[in-house]
Amino acid sequence: MQYRDWGLVPYAQTFDAMRAFTEARQPDTPDELWLVEHPPVFTQGVAGKPEHLLMPGDIPVVQTNRGGQVTYHGPGQVVIYPLVDLKRLGIYVKEYVFRLEAAVIQTLEALGVVGFRVGGAPGIYVRLADPFSAGALPGPSQDPFAGLGKIAALGIKVAGHCTYHGVSLNVAMDLQPFERINPCGYAGLRTVDLATLGVRAEPRDVAALLAERLAAHLSR
Repeated sequence: MQYRDWGLVPYAQTFDAMRAFTEARQPDTPDELWLVEHPPVFTQGVAGKPEHLLMPGDIPVVQTNRGGQVTYHGPGQVVIYPLVDLKRLGIYVKEYVFRLEAAVIQTLEALGVVGFRVGGAPGIYVRLADPFSAGALPGPSQDPFAGLGKIAALGIKVAGHCTYHGVSLNVAMDLQPFERINPCGYAGLRTVDLATLGVRAEPRDVAALLAERLAAHLSR
């Protein structure tokens, strides 16, 4: 597993590079983890509906070929794109998503934060009332996100058994742009970062934790 830190890179440039890498790779091409940070951008998945873009304003919107709906990327957010041959790893997409989420949960755990999955809504969430406790989730309601905030988003593309796009984890960023969209297609879903939860952490340190966990879960 090779690790590449590309720094601050425009989203569209990274998108083109991921796609080109995947199209050119061979059965013996090593898997890679790409760490990036993006200038402010909204990205739409293949199922993205325009009504979920509420007020994009001066932030550009990029159409992508990943799954899911609209999300936001910006400085202070850790973004890692695993470029992985699932066939060689011996797993399918469902297991791949589970491992991505597990890596995020373990990264948060190392920082004292308890992350949760929500059925049918990929990504990782925290209890807003007490993000440091593994207590029970809110009881059943019409809102599956009641009492929760989303701290990490997932969006993937698989071509010829090989993955690109990946995972973003909010560390210390301007969260206001999330108010201009329905994050991941869910109206009213609150988005949070580690700083909002009171966790002081440098994005580069969090990126190192997440990359280590991803490498552990995605290596044979």
